[in-house]
Amino acid sequence: MDTVQPEVIGFFEPESSSVQYICIDPATRHCAIIDPVLDFDPGAARTRTDSADELLDFIERKQLTVDWILDTHPHADHLSAAVYLQQKLDAPRAIGEGVIDVQKLWQRIYNFGDEFPTDGLQWDRLFMAGDRFRIGNMDCEVMFSPGHTLASVTYLVGDAAFVHDTLFMPDFGTARADFPGGDARLLWRSIQSILALPDDTRLFCGHDYQPGGRTPQWESTVREQRETNLHLQGMDEARFVNMRQERDAELPIPARMLAALQINTCGGRLPTAEDNGTAYLKIPLNRF
Repeated sequence: MDTVQPEVIGFFEPESSSVQYICIDPATRHCAIIDPVLDFDPGAARTRTDSADELLDFIERKQLTVDWILDTHPHADHLSAAVYLQQKLDAPRAIGEGVIDVQKLWQRIYNFGDEFPTDGLQWDRLFMAGDRFRIGNMDCEVMFSPGHTLASVTYLVGDAAFVHDTLFMPDFGTARADFPGGDARLLWRSIQSILALPDDTRLFCGHDYQPGGRTPQWESTVREQRETNLHLQGMDEARFVNMRQERDAELPIPARMLAALQINTCGGRLPTAEDNGTAYLKIPLNRF
């Protein structure tokens, strides 16, 4: 039987170098949205919906039916637009069940107290490793791929794999593993699981940082990653972990991280406005 080939459309968001995806079943015109971005200006603490509205416009023009709104993990570099899109589309939101561990971790960092829910019920479905679901007539599978975060998953849809912040384009390498809950050793093992997929599997990454100023790219193959990813050549687990730890120690914290994780551990829901009509973020001082 031929492998299903979903139509995959990437939408590059330059402020956080993120890639949003629409994964389409060509036979039914049903689709899933993966890793949608809610625009956020960290200086002014102002949100916008331009990037998410671009997805909505595309869906309307192409007359698509949205079956799922999916996040691969709780993002540290952008706010999730999943709740905003659900309000427009009435499609279920889902993420990996490891988000519960991320919620418990950040509950302590933000000192939210026992009233902060850490059961993952902010989403409509929590996927376990190996879970299956459908986009139109396409069978999809969830692969647990921690390392960048405790909750990271890869979505396998036909010949496509959405690998989030595990592998970037081969000329940029691999994801950092120094955020709370990150683990370079687990990241290496997750990468090996991805590279064990068939050689021609299309891999779609969550960011592109445009090394050398090239135009944005986000699609590669397992073969290309194995043969040319600059962080994997000549590596074993120990060398990779050492490389990743040394590199991560030099990287700045993403400008949106402390805002993003407060929002994204709540499924993308913004804080409730207080009696003056304004919502507020809680930011831990001198923690990072």
